[in-house]
Amino acid sequence: MTIGLAAAVAAIGAGIAIAGGAIGTGVAQSAIGSAGLGMIAEKPESMGTALLFLVLPETLLIFGFVIAILIMIFAGLI
Repeated sequence: MTIGLAAAVAAIGAGIAIAGGAIGTGVAQSAIGSAGLGMIAEKPESMGTALLFLVLPETLLIFGFVIAILIMIFAGLI
């Protein structure tokens, strides 16, 4: 199967969308994780709040995945 140049560029763009979301999530979770651990050490009953704050950046990766799927659909690769 051969694909055209436009489809190849779309596939690279979809990969960049996922990679950008993953890098952004990792950077955000590294800062939030260390702050959350310090918060739990001082106040153990705040674990739920720390866990919620740690999970929130995952939406960046989900958005990147959705954008990548949309790029692949509109490029005709899916």
